[in-house]
Amino acid sequence: MQIKTQNYVLFRTQCTLKFEIMPFWFRKIAIALLLLFVCQNLLAQAGSGNYDEDAAWATGGNIITAVPFLLISPDARASGMGDAGVASSPDINSQHWNAAKFAFIEDDFGISLTYTPWLRMLVRDMNLLYLAGYYRLDNNWVLGASMRYFSLGEVTFRRDRDDPPDVRRPNEYAFDVSLSRRLTEHFSLAVTGRYIRSDLGSGFQDHTTGVRTRAANSGAVDVSMFYTRDIIRGSEPSSFALGLNISNIGAKISYSEAMLRDFLPANLRLGGAYTRQIDQFNEITVMLDFNKLLVPTPLARGDTTSRDPRELGVMEGIFNSLHVAPGGFREKMQEIKISFGIEYTYNQVFSVRAGYFHEHRNKGGRQFFTVGAGLRFNVFEVDFAYLLPRTNNMAAAVNPLRNTMRFSLRFNFAEHMRRQNT
Repeated sequence: MQIKTQNYVLFRTQCTLKFEIMPFWFRKIAIALLLLFVCQNLLAQAGSGNYDEDAAWATGGNIITAVPFLLISPDARASGMGDAGVASSPDINSQHWNAAKFAFIEDDFGISLTYTPWLRMLVRDMNLLYLAGYYRLDNNWVLGASMRYFSLGEVTFRRDRDDPPDVRRPNEYAFDVSLSRRLTEHFSLAVTGRYIRSDLGSGFQDHTTGVRTRAANSGAVDVSMFYTRDIIRGSEPSSFALGLNISNIGAKISYSEAMLRDFLPANLRLGGAYTRQIDQFNEITVMLDFNKLLVPTPLARGDTTSRDPRELGVMEGIFNSLHVAPGGFREKMQEIKISFGIEYTYNQVFSVRAGYFHEHRNKGGRQFFTVGAGLRFNVFEVDFAYLLPRTNNMAAAVNPLRNTMRFSLRFNFAEHMRRQNT
């Protein structure tokens, strides 16, 4: 027994020494990967058991909202890192992830355009366009703006089976403006205002009730925070950052007077990032994001006595979403989505990226890996991302997210002018 104890102590001491002599940045990456593994297993344990029984907690398990296109990752850089971006280094597309990052961006202005073919395993003409930009007002204030347009492609409508087809192209779009303020050397805040319009099939009238469908309109706000600090360790500096973004807080919308109004996809995004500068040319960043929809969980199947969560007000619904669910705390844990990303950059010119996104099977079941790359030229940057669904069986091999690609062009005219002046 004493020999076994001594062997265990010796083995543990050797492992500790080996870990301590590893490079500091390698230890940080190992810790981040371990944290991701632990979080994923905690969520998996929260949903262990009989799948059908778990799914019976709520109507289909998913939290249903209006205009879900607001949650689609709009740019190729963050998409290549598993949709992690709330605490990544500031870039032109910070408007979606965390507008407070704009306060720490280096250049005075920039613009970006992203094109995403969406669900190409199902349809051939659905896509998302995202245009974003920013302008520095002074050393502390930065103005940002973005426009996203989501086309659902060509859709054939019929009121009745024998009616002639009515071919339309439903679409949704959102326009927002942000104002970010650097409060201290390390901390910033931002507020974003957003206008949303969703036209999925306006102008149809029910022959029985006379109710006519219409385009839905709403407004929303985001509140975001960003904290960053440099760490000096010898000749190889590093930094860490924390980000928080509460987005899409706004009035519920409806597509007709006869329908209950649906919640916007209000969302809480919290995450951190650690960057290690290996030498003057090589840099690596590790990111971890957590997401929670601030929308009430649907009632359990067959529950006719409880109040319909869709009848709640906006703020009441947000607080309800944090602690009320048919499955209790266990189901609330399942509603947390995890994004993990890693980015390697060479000489601030070339980047390669990878990531993983995890959503519980009862709450949508999206689980996929991502890869991406970026290349910076004098005037513009090109980013690319590709999504690889996690497949556990042959049925999952036809995942509609397969072959999802994103392409971003980021124009840095200010940087180009600065280089010419120097």
